[in-house]
Amino acid sequence: MNTSPSSASPSAPRIFRGLPPPELRRPCALAIGNFDGVHRGHQAILARVRQVAEERGLVPTVMTFEPHPREFFAELHKRPELAPTRIAGLRDQLCALARCGMQHVVVERFNERMAAMPAQEFIDRLLLEGLQVRWLLVGDDFRFGAHRTGDIALLRVNAARHGFDVESMGSVTHQGQRISSSAIRTALAVGDLDRAAELLGHPYSVSGHVIHGQKLGRTLGFPTLNLRVSRRCPALSGIFVVQVHGLAARPLPAVASLGVRPTVDDSGRVLLEVHVFDFSGEAYGKLVQVEFLKKLRDEEKFVDLPTLKAAIEDDARQARNYFCPPTR
Repeated sequence: MNTSPSSASPSAPRIFRGLPPPELRRPCALAIGNFDGVHRGHQAILARVRQVAEERGLVPTVMTFEPHPREFFAELHKRPELAPTRIAGLRDQLCALARCGMQHVVVERFNERMAAMPAQEFIDRLLLEGLQVRWLLVGDDFRFGAHRTGDIALLRVNAARHGFDVESMGSVTHQGQRISSSAIRTALAVGDLDRAAELLGHPYSVSGHVIHGQKLGRTLGFPTLNLRVSRRCPALSGIFVVQVHGLAARPLPAVASLGVRPTVDDSGRVLLEVHVFDFSGEAYGKLVQVEFLKKLRDEEKFVDLPTLKAAIEDDARQARNYFCPPTR
């Protein structure tokens, strides 16, 4: 499976921050959700949306929320520990939705007004007026509106009244276990990349533009590509064997650090640093995708730079051995 940045759908979707303007509204087949990671369960939902859209001549559409509602309420109640980590940043999420054939993606801001919106107003203003929904697919536990008072029963009452269809989908399972974003976060948190890949349907990856860093890696003999990662991401941290898409015709082997770099930085900023083996080309500004293959260890604070350098040397040796195991 080609997971490079260029593998996104050639027909890029229209991205709307909020409802589309009236002149761009089209009758749609719609799925609503957070779609963090766009895992196998999400892919099944989106395949159904695309199928119905093709059959009925509708625009396949997704409505998602930014920030995640749980993030909003965690901040509102000053309980940051309740906010879920992000499996994917918004760029990766949108690329995955494009690959699944969505033509319109509506990113609604989840704020005080959205949290307080009555369920009936959500249907009238967003679904009917704003999105011209003709067919709607939601999870069988979907709730919406202030105090989560809206449910499938309310949607079906309105569907009968306004002439659209509602379909619900139960959980999608893989090898007898329910696929969920929570299960993927758990797998990533413990470094089980194989399990995460099973649930996602592809290896876990992070994309971003290469930025200038402090050049510390260069002074230690391990120059790195640096990608800035949102504080809300990632769902994992540590030192990893990775491969990098977007620098050459084939993915390049590398070792990466994802975290806050406690030995050299106390700002708490999350950074993805990638040392690509035997690479000397220009990378600044390029959009690359880093595919995570194996976790080597947790992030650690070392007593000094020589100790840090020795650890990096060992990490690089293990990563090289992953790609080219030593002969016995």
